[in-house]
Amino acid sequence: QVQLVESGGGLVQPGGSLRLSCAASGRIFSINTMGWYRQAPGKQRELVARISSDSARYADSVQGRFTIFRDNAKNTVYLQMNSLKPEDTAVYYCNALIILAPGAAIEYDYWGQGTQVTVSS
Repeated sequence: QVQLVESGGGLVQPGGSLRLSCAASGRIFSINTMGWYRQAPGKQRELVARISSDSARYADSVQGRFTIFRDNAKNTVYLQMNSLKPEDTAVYYCNALIILAPGAAIEYDYWGQGTQVTVSS
């Protein structure tokens, strides 16, 4: 079994910073793309940022404020969030596309349990 465990959420004032972490564990051969999504109350889940072996992609709303990076040796992805705004308030979910065995042709899609980020004064 594979697990994604997130940490680092919390309450922060507007303009503040938080760093989210997501560690993948279990039966993993390799991880292709890792990313962060978020879902605010009454809204659909949306992509925040994702990172592959050679590139990163960001939602327009977070470009220049958030940075995604990963530590492949630890199977961990991070999201550094700066200049936070109230509209960044949401549950943030980690996502990973994982290959479970050598030579396997299928990527499996895994999600973390979510971590709450609240930006409020």
